[in-house]
Amino acid sequence: MFFFTLLLFSYSQTSQQIQNATADCREILSNPRLTPLHGTLDVVMNQNVSLSCHSDSGSPPVRYTLFKHSQKVSALNRTDLNPALFNLTINSASDVGEYKCKAENEISNGEKYSRSLNFTLKEPVSKPVLSSPNSQAKKGQNVTLSCLSEKGSLPITYTFFKDKQSIQAPVKMQNREAAVISVLIKSSSDFGMYKCKAENRLRNNTKYSNSFNFTLAEERSNSQPLIISLGLILLLLAIGLALAIPFFIIPSYKAKKCKRPMSSTGHTSIEKVEESEDRITYAEIEPVQPEEEYVNLSVIRRDEQENRSCATIYSKVLIRDGAQAGPLHSPE
Repeated sequence: MFFFTLLLFSYSQTSQQIQNATADCREILSNPRLTPLHGTLDVVMNQNVSLSCHSDSGSPPVRYTLFKHSQKVSALNRTDLNPALFNLTINSASDVGEYKCKAENEISNGEKYSRSLNFTLKEPVSKPVLSSPNSQAKKGQNVTLSCLSEKGSLPITYTFFKDKQSIQAPVKMQNREAAVISVLIKSSSDFGMYKCKAENRLRNNTKYSNSFNFTLAEERSNSQPLIISLGLILLLLAIGLALAIPFFIIPSYKAKKCKRPMSSTGHTSIEKVEESEDRITYAEIEPVQPEEEYVNLSVIRRDEQENRSCATIYSKVLIRDGAQAGPLHSPE
């Protein structure tokens, strides 16, 4: 009996020693490392990304858990020391932000957390637009070119080309503004095809603009302003003449026509020759020399509408050497 009791005591001691030795072989986990497999934290919409969570030391099995803003995303168990891989898809802006992972094994107080990791959502640049305030230029003139992409994550770098050759150092814009350069038109070769290129930090994301060509502006001759001035003067004279005819020339002609002619000598005698309801005929006799006289027949018409009378000379009658003239009548 005593021997059996001694045997049991020895077995319990041996078992405790084995358990202590096994516990001494278990290793506490180190803090895991969370890293992206593609090497960059810049992502675009609908992109697939892979995150690796791994503790360099620690006794397996190890359980790895991925968190986003303290919310559990996924968990994986590893029976060896290989890293756990978490696959994600960036479907919206809410899928980017702070990520962490946790590693734990069977040893008490064996939970360890990694450092946080943040994704940045990047937008590809849109096709830039190349433009200029002047589409025409002449030799010796400075012209400006502007290049702008309306979409794309900042900063955006713009490069200007002429016939596929860079004409200036790249311009990096931190704001959503156009890159502007100045070009001196020295010769006809400067009227070539211009383009610009836009790119940001995203890989394989380069866009080229439309082509732009300057045309040679026609130089105006010095005689053109003189010709234009003469044309304006002639036009003003024609307008003035057209306005003067109804307002000045026609009324003056009518007034001269309605005025009864007077004698140049003042020694005239007037005789009434004929009278009717609508007109009166007068004979104006003017002596010129003793042997001859001139007779002017004037017909005066009555105009009831305008309430005036107009006189018109119809003929001249020459009387020579005291010959007696017969009765005078109007030619009408």
